[in-house]
Amino acid sequence: MICIGNKRECFFDNYLIDEEKTTAEARLHRPVAREVVLNCDKPWETRGIAYENFFYDEEIGKYRLYYLGREALTESLRGEQIRVCYAESEDGLSWTKPDLGICAFKGSNATNIILDEKTAPFYDNFMVFKDENPACPPEKRYKGIGDHQHTLTCFFSADGLHFKVGDLITDRGSFDSLNTAFYDKEIGKYRVYFRGLHEPGDDEGKSPFDQTPLALPWQKKEQFIRDIRYMESDDFVNFTEQKRIRMTGDDVQVYTNCISPYPFAPHLLVGFPTRYFYRQQWSAAYDSLCTNKDRVRVAREHPRYGLALTDCVFMISRDGVNFKRYNEAFMRPGAEYDGNWCYGDCYPARGFIVSDPEKGGEGVDKELSILCHERERYGGNLRLRRYTIRRDGFVSRHAGEEEKILVTKPFVFEGEALTVNLSTSAFGYAIFKLETADGKLCTESVEYFGDATDKPIAFRNPAVLFSGKEVILTVRLLDADFYSFKFI
Repeated sequence: MICIGNKRECFFDNYLIDEEKTTAEARLHRPVAREVVLNCDKPWETRGIAYENFFYDEEIGKYRLYYLGREALTESLRGEQIRVCYAESEDGLSWTKPDLGICAFKGSNATNIILDEKTAPFYDNFMVFKDENPACPPEKRYKGIGDHQHTLTCFFSADGLHFKVGDLITDRGSFDSLNTAFYDKEIGKYRVYFRGLHEPGDDEGKSPFDQTPLALPWQKKEQFIRDIRYMESDDFVNFTEQKRIRMTGDDVQVYTNCISPYPFAPHLLVGFPTRYFYRQQWSAAYDSLCTNKDRVRVAREHPRYGLALTDCVFMISRDGVNFKRYNEAFMRPGAEYDGNWCYGDCYPARGFIVSDPEKGGEGVDKELSILCHERERYGGNLRLRRYTIRRDGFVSRHAGEEEKILVTKPFVFEGEALTVNLSTSAFGYAIFKLETADGKLCTESVEYFGDATDKPIAFRNPAVLFSGKEVILTVRLLDADFYSFKFI
C-alpha cells in the first residue's frame, strides 16, 4: 500500500502513475535563462567560477555561495592555482564578495578567499553544506568535502568561513567533480555522492580503484565510463562501502551529480548530472560552430579540450540509489555565441533559490531559480547566470489538443482538501475524480482552468471523506500540464 500522508507528490517519476491506464505524456521542461548575477572580476579568479554550490542559511538570513577561483598563469590549464572563494546574498539575485581577511592574494588580505594552496592544497573542487543533524557539535556545523590530494576529504567549520581539514572519507574514486554530501532528515543519515569509473558494459559497478586506490593518469581514465558513486553514514565518520548508483537510460559519461533533496518535497532526491561527449575526431560540424577559431587553437594543445562537449540532464530518486534519468537534455549549450558549445557548458550550481517573479503582485506564486556558469567568451572569464523554472516544474503530465487522462495507483492520504500545481490554456481544462479503490465512494470536481502552483480543488463530496482510505485519483486533461498535488 502506498501511503503519501500530506506530502507533496510530483510527477518527476512514475511512482504513483498507473502506466497502463494513463495516456497523458510525461513532458520534461527546461529552465529559462535570466540575468547574470555574479561576474568573475577579481584577479585571483580570472579563470573562475567553477563548481559553485550554495544554500540559504536561516541563522544569518543569507544565501551562502562557495566556488573555485583560478588564476591562469598561462593560456592552458597548466600551472593554475585553485582557491575556494565565498559570496553571499540576501535574495539570491544580488551577490556580494565580502573582504574576509582570511587568505591573502599578492600581499593583500582584502579578498573573499577562504582556502588556498597554502592553507589546504586542492586539486579540483570544494562543496559545503550546513549540517541539520541535531547531534552535530557546533564546531562542525558547517561541513565541506573536497578533492584533497586525490582523496575525498572532510572539512569542518563553526561559522562557514574558517575551515579545518578533517578526516578521510574515501581514497577510492576519481574525485575531479563537484562531489556532494548532506544530512537527509528523511532517513536520519548522511548521504555522499562522488565521481567514479567503471568499464564499458559492466553492470556490476566494479571500480578500477578497488584494487588501486590511487589517482589514475588521464589516459587510463579515458578507458572507463564516468559514473556516480554513493556512500552513507550515521555520524559522518564511518561510511558504508561505496556503490554505483543506478540510472535509467543509456550508459553515458556523467561528471557532476548536484544531488539534493527537492526543497518542496524533501522525500524526493533530484540531480542534475552533466553529460560528457568526447567524439575524438574532428568533423565539419565543429567547423560550423562559431567558436571554431579558438577551438582549433585549444585542440592543437589538447584534443579533448577542443572536441569534448557537455550538456545537463535531470534525474530523480526516492531511495538515493536508483534514479530515473531523462535522456532528453534538461539544459542545452544554447544559441551559439563565441563562448559556448565547448567542454564546460551546462554545469549547474548545487542549490535552489526561491524568490518573487519578475511579474509580481497579489497571489503570484514564488519563482524557483537555479544558477549556472557560462563563459564571457571562449577561454575568457566566467560569470554566473540565473535560470528560472516553475515550482515542481521539471516534469509534468501533459495533454495537448486531444483529451488525455492520468490515473494513479491506489494510495492513502491524510488531509481535508486537495491542492494541485496546474497550468492550462484558456480553452483547456482539468477535471479531477477521487474514488475509493473498492469503488464504493466516488466524487468529481467541476472543470478547472488557470495557472497556479497551489490551486484548491473542490469536490462535490468533501475530500476529507476519503482521508485514510485507499483511493485512486483520475484527472482528465486538455491542453494542460499537471505538475504535482498535495492534500492539506
